[in-house]
Formats: sequence, C-alpha cells, structure tokens
Amino acid sequence: MSHSCCSPPEPAKKAARDQTPEVCCEFHPPTICGPAKCPACGALGKPVQRVTVGALLKPESRPRIPFQEEFCFCRTPSCEVVYFRPNETLFRKGNLVVTVSLKEPNDPSAPVCYCFGWTPEKIRVEIEATGKSTVIDQIETQVRAGNCYCEVTNPQGSCCLGNVSAVVNRLRTSAGD
Repeated sequence: MSHSCCSPPEPAKKAARDQTPEVCCEFHPPTICGPAKCPACGALGKPVQRVTVGALLKPESRPRIPFQEEFCFCRTPSCEVVYFRPNETLFRKGNLVVTVSLKEPNDPSAPVCYCFGWTPEKIRVEIEATGKSTVIDQIETQVRAGNCYCEVTNPQGSCCLGNVSAVVNRLRTSAGD
C-alpha cells in the first residue's frame, strides 16, 4: 500500500525537508467531497478513502461499510456524524475506535497526531517544561523517514500537521508566548 502522505514524489523530497509544518499537506491539499453535504449539519465533506473508514470503525460497525472507495468526513466539531455519503449518514462518533480530535476540541487527551500519539496534553506538558514544542519537528522527521500512516490512522484520512500546528499555536498563546 502506498502511503502518499509520507512518500512525496521524488523531486519534491528535498523541497519537503525545507518546508514549514505543512510539508505533508502541500502534497495533498485539502479537497471537498464532491458537492456532498453532511446530512446532519450541512457542511461540505472532505474525501476519505475506504481504508480509513475500515481501520477506524469498531468491529461491530465494519459490516455496515458500503462497497465504495470514497466516503465523506464531516469536520464540524458540534456534529455527531463522522462519515457520510450524499444524503446518508453512515457512521457517528460512537462507531469509531478512536476519539476524533476535531469533534472533541476541548478534550486534552484526544489525539491530534494519530501516528505518533501526540495529544494537546502531551504538547502542553512539553511547552511548560521546556518553553517550546518539538512536536512539528519530530513528526516531520518521521514523515521523511516514511513512518506515518495518516491515511489509515487519522479519521480525516490525511496529514495531521495542520491540526497539530494549530494546537501548538493555541497552547503557546495560552502559555504567554
């Protein structure tokens, strides 16, 4: 299986080493899930592959996965729906084996980096102890080494660096940076 988030095209690898936290996201810019809107909140969905949905559902929910390649992810924090397709709710937060950090923005234990276990709490502890955060550098190092699997581990089915960067910035601001 190709882990496109972690394996940029060959000419881009050197450029990726010199990029900001969005290094991974630049190779896979956010897209909209067709014109599909979440049946619960009306927000446009983000495309997610079948492998993501299958990997993150509780075993008892997996038999309900429709036979198709792409689904939509609802990014609205207040919405219970996680995965849908046009006019049909498929799976809600309770159907997943992981906490969806975008759906639980005030939960300090909800992962913001699913590959390497970074949570807002872990980032906060590092900032308080050292005055800075190394999470972005650590994740970028792992991305360059081919050790991330965002397509499978992240409920969004894509790179987490934008979310991690937002948490770091929020925590730095609240710490008085």
